[in-house]
Order: sequence, then C-alpha cells, then structure tokens
Amino acid sequence: MSAPTIPAAPPIDARRGLWGRQLDRYPGNGARALYLGIIVVSTVTLYYELFVQNAVSTQIAANLHMSLAYFIAVIVTGYGLGAVGSVVAGLADRWGRANLVVYGLALTGGLVLFGLPNAHTKLTYLVLFGLVSIVEGVVLVASPALVRDFSPQVGRASAMGLWTLGPVVGSLLVTEVSSNTLTSHPDWQYQFRFCGVVGLGVFVIAFVGLRELAPRLRDQLMVSLRDQAVVEARARGVDPDRAVDGRWRQVLRTDVIGPAFGIGAFLLFFYMAVGLFVVFYTTTFGYSLARANALGNWYWGLQAVALVIAGVVSDRLRVRKPFMVVGAAVSAVGVALFALATTHADTGYYHFAWIIALISVGSAIALSAWMAAFTETVEKHSPAATATGLAIWGAMLRVIVVATLGSVTFAIPAAETLVDHGPQVEAAVAGKDPNLSASQNAIVKAVAADPGIAARAQQLAARDSAEVATAARLSPSVSTALIAHPDDQKAQAAALSQISGKPVGEIARVMTLSTRYRAQLATAATLDPATQTALATGATDPATLAKAVGEIAAGLHVPVATATADLQALAEVPPADLVLLRTDGPAVQQARAKLTALAAVPPADLTFLNTYGRGLKDPAVASALASLQKEAPAVRKATEDGPEQWQRWWWLCFIGQLVFLPSIWLLAGRWSPAKARADAAAHNSAVARELAALAAERAEGRQAG
Repeated sequence: MSAPTIPAAPPIDARRGLWGRQLDRYPGNGARALYLGIIVVSTVTLYYELFVQNAVSTQIAANLHMSLAYFIAVIVTGYGLGAVGSVVAGLADRWGRANLVVYGLALTGGLVLFGLPNAHTKLTYLVLFGLVSIVEGVVLVASPALVRDFSPQVGRASAMGLWTLGPVVGSLLVTEVSSNTLTSHPDWQYQFRFCGVVGLGVFVIAFVGLRELAPRLRDQLMVSLRDQAVVEARARGVDPDRAVDGRWRQVLRTDVIGPAFGIGAFLLFFYMAVGLFVVFYTTTFGYSLARANALGNWYWGLQAVALVIAGVVSDRLRVRKPFMVVGAAVSAVGVALFALATTHADTGYYHFAWIIALISVGSAIALSAWMAAFTETVEKHSPAATATGLAIWGAMLRVIVVATLGSVTFAIPAAETLVDHGPQVEAAVAGKDPNLSASQNAIVKAVAADPGIAARAQQLAARDSAEVATAARLSPSVSTALIAHPDDQKAQAAALSQISGKPVGEIARVMTLSTRYRAQLATAATLDPATQTALATGATDPATLAKAVGEIAAGLHVPVATATADLQALAEVPPADLVLLRTDGPAVQQARAKLTALAAVPPADLTFLNTYGRGLKDPAVASALASLQKEAPAVRKATEDGPEQWQRWWWLCFIGQLVFLPSIWLLAGRWSPAKARADAAAHNSAVARELAALAAERAEGRQAG
C-alpha cells in the first residue's frame, strides 16, 4: 500500500548569492548524485594535494637540505595543524559545509601551485605545508558531513565508500602521475604545479555546482529516501540554533571516541604507506622513485574498487559490523605477511604486490562500512552534530598519526641514516658524484671497492720516495708510454724534458751531441775548469796546450801522443755545441740518472702509482674519500639493520589492526541482516503512519480554512 501524499511544506528560508549555497528542498536523485560527485572529486583533489609531496620526498629533502627527521617533522606538523583544523571544522554544524569545501579548494590549490614549488628553504616549505594541512583538516571534516547530509542511512555505506575514495584515489593520482612523469620531468616542483592546476580546476567546478542542505533539513535523521516528505514537513519546526546547542557534549561519548581511536590505530599502516612507502622501498629494497610509486598503484587501485563494492553490498545487506570484522581480519593477515617479508632481501616486486592487494581490499571493506556506522552512531545522539562527531574522528586520527610518525626516526634510525647519507655514499661508490670529474670519480670508485689501494699507494710512496717524486713530474701519457716501451727515444726525451725542465728540442740535441761526441766529452771531462775556459777563449800558447795534454794523459791514463790527438779531436767540436753540452748537459745527465732510477722500479708499481698516486693527492678526491670513510660504515650498518627496524614498525601497525576490532562493538547497527531488515520495515511503517497523520492534519486545516 502506497504512503499517503501530503502537500508540500512551505519553502524554507535559504541563503543565496555568492556565499549562500543552501537548498530549501531535499534534492532529487540526479541533483543529489551531482553534489555527491562534486564532493568526492573535491575530496580526491584535497588528498592529492596533501600527499603529492610523498612521491618526491627524497628529492625535496635533498634539494632543500632536509634530514629525514626534518621531513618527518614537516609531515607531523602538518597532521598536528590538521587536527586543529578538524576541531575548528566542528563549526560546520553551525556555519554550514559547502563554503568550507569550495573556498578551501581555492586556498589549497593556490598554495600547491604557487607556494610550495617556489619554496627555496626548508622553513618556508614547512610553513606553507602547515597552511595546506590546516585547510585540509577543515575541509576533510566538512566533506564527509556533506556526504552524510545527502545520503540516507540505507545508502550510507555506498556514499561513504565513494567519499573514502578521496585518500585512496588521491594517493593513486600521486603514484600514477609521478611514476609516468618523473622520467620526463625529474624536478620535484613539476609534481606540485601539475597538482595545483588540477586543484584550481576542481575549485571552479565546486564553486559553480556545489550546494548543501539548509540546517532545518540536515539536522534531521533520514533513514531512506521514503523519509523525504516527513523530513521536509518537520523542517518548519526545527530550530537550527537550538539543535546545535551543546553539540560537543552530545557526541563526546564512549561510542564515538572509542571507534574514532580504533580506526586511527587501524589506519596506521595506510598513513605509513602514504607517507613513507617511497622511503621504505628506496632504502630497503633499492627501488627507484618511479618503481616505488608504481608499487603504490596496486594499493590504491585495488582499494578504490573494493571501497565501492563493499559499500554497495553493505547497503544491500543493511549491516556494517560483519564487514568491519571480515575486512579487518583480512587486512591484519596482510600486514603480518608484509612484516614477515620485510626482512627477506629476495622478496620480489610482485610478491609485495599481492600482499599489498590483500591489505588494500581488507582495509577497504572495513573502512567503507566503518564510515557509515560511525556517522549513524553520531546521528543516534544528534543528527545536528554530525560535523562535530566527524571533527572528533578527524582530530583523533591526526593526533594518532602525529604521535606515531613523530617516533619514526627513533624507531627506525636506519632510515634516517640512509636518507640523509645513503645517496651520497651510493653516488661515491658508483663513481657518480656530481661534484667530481670523471677521473676523480674513477679513483673514488676504485678505492671504495678496494680500500687497500690507498694503503698500497702510501707504502710505495714511502719506499720509493725519490722515484715517486720523479714520477710525479711526468705526465700520465709519458709515464704510460715509458712503462709500455722503456727504450722509446721519443718518450725518453719527453720524460727528460719534464724532469729537467728543458725544452724537448734542446734535450734531443744534447742527447744527439752526447752520442756523437762521446769521446770528446770524455776528454773534456779530464780538463780543469780553468783550462777549459782558456781553451774556450781560443788560447793556443804552448803552456796552456801542454797543461791540457798533461791533464788528459793523467785523466785518461794514456800516453802523451794519444792525449795530444784527443785534444786535437776536442778542438774540432763546434764551440756552440760545446757551450750547449756544458750548460744543459749536467741537467740532462741528472735527469737521465733519475729516469734510470725510476726504471728500476717494477712496472706494476709504476702503473699503480701512475693510476692512483697523483689522484689520491687531489684535495677533492681526498675530501670525498674522507667523507666516504666517515659515512660508509654507518650507511652499511643502517642497510643491515634497516629491515629489522622496519619490521618492528610493521608489527606495530599489525597491533593497530587488532586494536580496531573491539571498537566495532561500540558502534550502532545490527550484526544480523534479518534483524536489520526488520528494523527497516518497522521504520517504514512508522514513516507511513506519520505521513498519514500529516496528511490528515493538513486536510483538516484546509477544511477549517
């Protein structure tokens, strides 16, 4: 039997204009779907803006000189300010919700597009991210309140499943966009600018299209769409100001606070995945940024689908609690498997993918049902205090995230070491330090692979110090040529030139003349300097010549006749050649002696010194090696300790999953679908009776008129 029809209630006053967005009638299905769609898209965008930094967290930290502790402090500060914003959002019960969402989108879009990518210091970044987080805390309480307003209890899980797509699809957008654009746009600022453009685009849509129910309508309980006529009829008798009086007292109850705490503990893994998955996979399993973000796509993509399906099935069966229990159990098993896999370095990408799929689907089943049950529990105490109850949830969630994330650097110190120093050590070990040249990087890479190189270089330098000094004067190409071909005259001339400081041409001439006039030079070597000077000036007196013959005979131990012949041969040498040999000859001889000593050093040692000796004395190389020697042991230890530290943290998240389970019993709602259907039938009968009474009352009024 159809319910009696009653005339429409008189119009309800509703504000219009730029600020006024209130509806004086409950919208039809088409308009309601439009408003819910705008709310969902707005929520997705807000979470996209909030989470976009996580895709490029390591780049931001490096570019703005943040330690991991500082970067986590940025996230913690954001969630802390978001908690304050959530509490402030409780005013949405008095001021309305739509404008908070619309103008919140404008603020966050502007900050993400123009503010954060232009932050050049870590303090500026912290302040701007804090502003985004405050607005986020406000809007992400106002938006689920709007969803509740436009969704009767019978369809609440489906609607809340769609709203819960916000953090999930927002995270999916982060990972999908970044994993497909980081290669072509490696600068972290691009991710923010792209996100900001999206945010301002959605603001325009919300500005034009978003509306909300007038207080007299939203402050009532609506179980199904059949209640519309009754709700609108009652609206004239609702005093909005009185309805929200004492709203905090009405919802500060065990069955509101307990579940809010429980879901916060349950979502610990989710927020760790959002904030630190990139850090976890890049430092523990060596994934690239793109690969780490791509793995997140499994989490968010599957969860998005599961949220909608679970919400629809929950509404069809009209129960929430069984879904929460089953979903939490599946998710907890997944988190436990994830923790176990963390310490196995051979855990593959797709192995993690299916574990993440388990967690994703389980948490989606639990979360969509929980959001519906929580708003229904708040409605049980006061439909007019929906936003206030959601403010308690929002603030509680963020306080838990602040408390847990704030302890990450203490619980996982290895992560901080690997983020702060790991990239530098990795670059040095791989020979890819951007501050060094290719040859400098090659030496650092070799020493990193074999620390004994430096010790051997020092040992050889101490043993063959004079030869090392000689080798240091040779260019690498000349050293290589001499090692390969010790008798190469050209290489020898170049070496003698570099050792003596004389031009190669003079060295070559001295070497040629020394060979040509070897006998004459031996004769000249026996002469007294004064005699040499006299002969050089052209003296031919008998006394000088006799003295010269005598010195030659004595020096060479030859007869006078032979000495006379040798002196005559010496006189035939051109004076210019003698001057050259007299001035440059000694230097060349000393250089030759040093080169001969150097040739006595084993070729392998020379090759080693030629490769590393000079480079190890380079200040830039020495500084890089000193830094590597200081940081590498800590990074190596952090690499070894990191998996176990992360595993302890994932077990903490597992405990959070278990903490959630008892809080389910505090929420309103049936366990049995049969009893839930009986409740719905009883409610429909009561509504039918009230409609009949209203119809009769208005009929009497018309007759009296």
